[in-house]
Amino acid sequence: MTQDRSGLNTTQSHYSFVAITLHWLLALVVVSMFVMGVYMTDLPFSPARLKLYNWHKWAGISFLLLSVLRLLWRATHRPPELPNSIRQTMPAWQSRAHHATHHLLYVLFFAVPLLGWAYSSAAGFPIVWFGQFALPDLLPADKALAELIKPLHMASALALMGLAGLHIAAALKHQWIDRDGLLLRMMPGRT
Repeated sequence: MTQDRSGLNTTQSHYSFVAITLHWLLALVVVSMFVMGVYMTDLPFSPARLKLYNWHKWAGISFLLLSVLRLLWRATHRPPELPNSIRQTMPAWQSRAHHATHHLLYVLFFAVPLLGWAYSSAAGFPIVWFGQFALPDLLPADKALAELIKPLHMASALALMGLAGLHIAAALKHQWIDRDGLLLRMMPGRT
C-alpha cells in the first residue's frame, strides 16, 4: 500500500480486502432488501407480512451503517486508478457516466434507507433494530407526511436498483466484450 499526493492510502491495481468485502456485502444486502420490499408490499396483512417488514427495516439500518463504513473507508483509502489502457481508450461520455454512476450510487446508499426510516417514523411504526435496539423516530407520526414519503422511498429504491443494474452491465461489458480484466480488481482473492 502506498500514499498518493493527498496522503490517502491507495493500492496499485486492485481494491483492498476491506473495499471488496464492503462492496459485495452491500450488493448482497441491497438486492435482498429490494426483492423483499417488492415481495412484501403485495402480501395481505398478516404476521408474515409484519415479520418481513421488520426484517426489511433491520436490513435497511444495517445497509445504512455499512454505507457509512464504506464511505469512511473510501474517504481514507483512494480506489485504484483505472488502468492507462482503459483511460486512454474510454470515450469521454463513458468516463463521465462512470463517475456519475458511482456518485449517484453513494447518494442513494444513504437516501433509500433514510427515506425508509423517515417513512416508518411518519407512519407511526418505530424501528427496533433486530428486536433489541429502539431507534429514535426521524419524524413525528403524521400519516399525510408518510404518504408523501412512501413513493420517494420506492422511487429511490428503484433508482438504486437501476443504477446497480447499469453498474453490473458496465462491469460485464468490461469482462466479456472489452476483455480488459477490470472486473477482476473487485474480485475476492485478487488483492
